[in-house]
Amino acid sequence: MVTYEDIMKARERIEEHIWRTPLEYSMDLSTEKTKVFLKLECQQKLKSFKIRGALSKLSNLTEEEKKLGVLTVSSGNHGGGVSYAANLLKDIKATVFVPVTTPEAKIQKIKYYGADLFTAGKNYDETFKIAMEYGKKHGMTFVDSCSDVEVIAGQGTIGIEILEENPEIDTILVPIGGGGLITGIATAVKAINPSIRVIGLQTAACPAMVHSLQDKKCYAEFPSEASICEALVGGIGPIPYEMALDCIDDIFLVEEECIREAVKQLAYKEKVLAEPSAAIGYAAYMVEPQLIPGNNIAIIISGGNIQDRLFYDILTECRERIATAHG
Repeated sequence: MVTYEDIMKARERIEEHIWRTPLEYSMDLSTEKTKVFLKLECQQKLKSFKIRGALSKLSNLTEEEKKLGVLTVSSGNHGGGVSYAANLLKDIKATVFVPVTTPEAKIQKIKYYGADLFTAGKNYDETFKIAMEYGKKHGMTFVDSCSDVEVIAGQGTIGIEILEENPEIDTILVPIGGGGLITGIATAVKAINPSIRVIGLQTAACPAMVHSLQDKKCYAEFPSEASICEALVGGIGPIPYEMALDCIDDIFLVEEECIREAVKQLAYKEKVLAEPSAAIGYAAYMVEPQLIPGNNIAIIISGGNIQDRLFYDILTECRERIATAHG
């Protein structure tokens, strides 16, 4: 399992290579009683928190593992992080498998930093199976985006930064895909202050963690409805599942339409460009703030790699609604 010591070691390895992202006050969401802050990992290198976990893992490889190379499966951001980390640390060959649904903005970043890229499978779970067969043939080290101690520890450094910036934070909202991000952040902040509440957010299109905990079974694969949150669909990692009861205080499901609205509000009100998977915490608080306890709340905005066309469509929908409302 992941420990606070793992996270501190990861921080030492990656600190010089990452940016300390802002924790910005949200005038739009805050009230007289509640202060809301946005942790802008969408302004991290490669516009995603994933670089933290990738650097943590690759900087801890043995010389033999470096020679054989690394393999990963990604919906985009994690693949970009692994490609960037391999390029930065030198002499590490990286291979990335992505589903056919991966946004072009994410694919271009993977290619730019030199990883070998394979597009295969209609969703993450299908791509994972294809990649695992490839990895067995070539003896490569698999870099799991959500169930690897070093990767999760790297993501956990976000939690340390939040509390260093604002020790009064008492609630943190975190997106849940495979579960690595929330596991790392919760492990970090609860070691510092056990009373902090960590609330997970899943798209209603793919409530994998909710069903895993309800059924007391880790769903490594999980069916998904059509979703604009490609980074939040698919199954749960074994480590996040095993640690969930100690890490997660509650989980809310958020409807896709609310997430679309949050992307728009982040752009217009907060001047923040966020991909849908990253806007889910903002969506949850925007729609039902009364359900979220706390006086000082931090919302993780985990990435900013939104597809051009999707962003255009969301803004166009907004303009059409305004035009209709004004006759």
